[in-house]
Amino acid sequence: METSIIVALITGGLTLAGVIVANSKSQAVTEAKLDELTREVREHNHFAQRMPVVEEQIKVINHRLDDLEEYHKGS
Repeated sequence: METSIIVALITGGLTLAGVIVANSKSQAVTEAKLDELTREVREHNHFAQRMPVVEEQIKVINHRLDDLEEYHKGS
């Protein structure tokens, strides 16, 4: 009876160790993916902040082109 208890304890301990190792590797992969997603979101946010500036610059450029076209028509 003692042998089966010892074998059960050893098996349980090894199983627990395997689960802990597998969980830590899985956690590391999850953290790496989360870091990558965070980086991508920050890039997107930076782009989204710049777009209104670009749109305003395009409006100014279009207005200046319209002025130049009007000037050319008048010449």
